[in-house]
Amino acid sequence: MRFYRELYVGDSIHHAGRVKWKLRHHAGQLRVFVIVLAGGCDQLEIIHCAILKQKYYRRRPLFVVGIAGGYTEALLLVQKMVSDIYGKTGGCELKQYFLKDWNGQTKTSADR
Repeated sequence: MRFYRELYVGDSIHHAGRVKWKLRHHAGQLRVFVIVLAGGCDQLEIIHCAILKQKYYRRRPLFVVGIAGGYTEALLLVQKMVSDIYGKTGGCELKQYFLKDWNGQTKTSADR
């Protein structure tokens, strides 16, 4: 699991580092949703963190771009992502934007 270096974090997430650690170690969290890049032709997926405990998601490389404290907050974060990226690029190709930025970033010990 990799995290976007400028991770979008919802207002109800007070300790993003602790939430990231729990996500990496598959610890249970009740109200945490993650926003990840979709595998198919879709742009993004909103997934409850309990779903990430399944074998399918443990084997699948995930690139997390946002963490929210509820589904509604995750939708608001996606809206913020769209407006930010539209302001920067003039388009709404979120997946290409994040992948381009991800390929350009350097690996740090926190992302491994």
